[in-house]
Amino acid sequence: MKKLSIVSLLVLFAATTFVATDKFVEKTEVEITEWKVPWENSRPRDPYVAPDGEIWFVGQRTHYVAEFDLDTEQFRKIDLEDGAGPHTVVVDKNGNPWYTGNTANHLGMVNPETGEITKYGMPDDMSARDPHTIAINKDGDFWFTSQGANSIGFFDMKTKESTIMPVSTPRSRPYGIVMDTDMITPWIVLFGTNKLATVDPETKKVTEIELPNERTRPRRLAQTSDGVIWYGDYSRGYIGSYDPETKEFNEWKLPSGERSRPYAVTVDDKDRFWLVETGVDPNMFVGFDTKTKKVVSSTPIESGGGTVRHMVFDEETNSIWFGTDTNYLGQAKLDQ
Repeated sequence: MKKLSIVSLLVLFAATTFVATDKFVEKTEVEITEWKVPWENSRPRDPYVAPDGEIWFVGQRTHYVAEFDLDTEQFRKIDLEDGAGPHTVVVDKNGNPWYTGNTANHLGMVNPETGEITKYGMPDDMSARDPHTIAINKDGDFWFTSQGANSIGFFDMKTKESTIMPVSTPRSRPYGIVMDTDMITPWIVLFGTNKLATVDPETKKVTEIELPNERTRPRRLAQTSDGVIWYGDYSRGYIGSYDPETKEFNEWKLPSGERSRPYAVTVDDKDRFWLVETGVDPNMFVGFDTKTKKVVSSTPIESGGGTVRHMVFDEETNSIWFGTDTNYLGQAKLDQ
């Protein structure tokens, strides 16, 4: 692991001092390690932990899917077509990476052994012209968002066909997506407005849920084991929650306030909510205990981060994986 620079240490001290007065209850230690991705200015992003423990991610700017072996610390790249603009990658139960061709209107499957790519196009009516973020349900099918097309999609793994559901609010920008604890029902944030959304998996009916503050702009979301939805308010600098059972909303201001610009989020196996404040330099990796409703950690990302856009928790290693716009792949190891 690289040593923190003096600037980073000062930022860490300042951030800790800011929140320690009344927001810290029991500090959670975080150890962040970053590996420089060998392909320059490629915007490595949206890592995913495969069933075999390998880390897959995409290079959005230079159009690749890549694998990182943590044991050997070696990278392997599989080039996609120019202009593919991969946005997110997930790995199916057979070990095949799937990516969203955000600027080339398709979902793609990569054969990890041969590098062969199979593409599945979006409908010709442009109702899903820019597949964005993807999530896997319990049957291995995909749900995905299309930000510019203002829609949510379902990809049937058996038929290899997509069903597209438009969102009724214009320019709502469907963005982050996760599966409910049942691994059947998707939850989505509508970044262009102050709303969440969910889809009935049987009827494919989209339900929009308005958040209390009209300035709220959720960008990513996660769900704790009790079913509560958690999100970062990119516009106002808050952590927000919505309980689908009680219909109750709550929010808590982030340490960096309106400057925070929370982007990537996830939850760990202790129901701690983790996010990255991307509006400050360096980006700050923040932990929030959803039981005590307190910030429990705030750690600078040594490379600066630039912007951390998406991240995932790996229970096997008790760590969170992320990519940075500064061209690093990062692992944040959490204490017990």
